[in-house]
Amino acid sequence: MISAIIPTYKSPQALDLCLQSAIEGQHNSNQIIVVVDGFYDINKNVLEKWGKYIDVLNLEQNVGLCKGTNLGVYNAKYNKILIVNDDNVFPKDWDVNLNIQYQDGYVFSPNQIEPYPSMFSQFNIKDLGRTIKNFDLNKFWEYEKNISEDKIEFNGSTLPIFMNKLDYIKIGGWYENYELGMVADWDFFLKCQLNDLSMARVYNCHFYHFVSLTTTIDQEAENKRKQSETNGHNYACYKWGNYIKNDAETNLKYI
Repeated sequence: MISAIIPTYKSPQALDLCLQSAIEGQHNSNQIIVVVDGFYDINKNVLEKWGKYIDVLNLEQNVGLCKGTNLGVYNAKYNKILIVNDDNVFPKDWDVNLNIQYQDGYVFSPNQIEPYPSMFSQFNIKDLGRTIKNFDLNKFWEYEKNISEDKIEFNGSTLPIFMNKLDYIKIGGWYENYELGMVADWDFFLKCQLNDLSMARVYNCHFYHFVSLTTTIDQEAENKRKQSETNGHNYACYKWGNYIKNDAETNLKYI
């Protein structure tokens, strides 16, 4: 059995689809933890809709993605944990296919399908919908089944991640001082490597990722995001003594 941790903020439509795919796409009755990082009322209808299938961790106030994810993991009742953002869509039989690949000492990244060209060359680029409204879950499940193959490569280090809960805790999980997710991801994957965990990518299981569900450009919000990203890189340099860098071929992180 798997404990899937889904942090959410203010995207009820995305969360609704994410939960539908997770619940209807699973073979077994896994634990699905929704970490509500503040703004419970915005997500209330979706949480009540799927209430009997999920465990809700209501943080009541916004504590940030990193701390919220860590708290979600602490509440996992199974040793195998899967961390998925709420703008992802689960493939059919995700639990069965992930369990086939599972090994201790590994951090698995199930490959992703995205509608736009990506910095990650391993991703499958296919526009199956850029908004929740024009996304067809069954069409995605059919496409994902057709492209999936029994293949593992050692170029993981992207979300979602599937690993052992104790390994996650031993390396300290997400570092909570980062403002933004991307640098926190790189920090986490660097810690995994330094603790000799194998960073693997599996292709028998693909998650869909919308990349961005924003329909209008808010320049002020975009400027704030860029500043937070810059702050994150500078904080990583302060922490590690150098900026964290990414190898485009292997996705390994180094300083």
